[in-house]
Amino acid sequence: MMREFPAPTGFFPEYSQEERRWLLRLARQSIRAAVRGQTPGTPEDLLGRPPHEHLLQPRGAFTTLHMAGQLRGCIGVIMAVRALHEAVCQTARDAAMEDPRFEPVREVELEQLQIEISVLSPMFEIAPEQVVVGRHGLLITHQGSRGLLLPQVALERSWEREVFLAQTCRKAGLPVDAWRRGARIEAFTAEVFGERHPGESLHE
Repeated sequence: MMREFPAPTGFFPEYSQEERRWLLRLARQSIRAAVRGQTPGTPEDLLGRPPHEHLLQPRGAFTTLHMAGQLRGCIGVIMAVRALHEAVCQTARDAAMEDPRFEPVREVELEQLQIEISVLSPMFEIAPEQVVVGRHGLLITHQGSRGLLLPQVALERSWEREVFLAQTCRKAGLPVDAWRRGARIEAFTAEVFGERHPGESLHE
């Protein structure tokens, strides 16, 4: 079994266990190829054709990497501009190699990485009082700056609604009360799944 994340009431998973496992394997193979300096290939080059046409639909997605319980990289695409399997392939590679907060992942670290994928819904504008911690991720935009936090971040850190809004503003480099002062607030939901143990998705 893969690592499961709390889902809000009324939420029904869109992706099957087979589809989730395939995407996690794809992410790992993409990271492995990037770390080893291999020429980036298509998802089909790395793992063959997706098991279901569902994974060819355009979706936004984030890939998050953890090592020994600590964040090791997180990169995503917000808008649905490419097929989901392509978005996962690219964001996994970028999370390992391009996150400016971290040094690129080294080959010795590959077997220690835990991979988590968040598949995003389309964005929609929302009033601050409508934000539900655990259900919504946030994108806050103001004066050319924007910050995004995934819904699981607020849960993991036990934030209440106003703290979540403030921290999303901080992520954007904005004053923490910008959400009260005309910033645009957008929300999204995410289907989040990942490995319980490093490399687990390769062996199930």
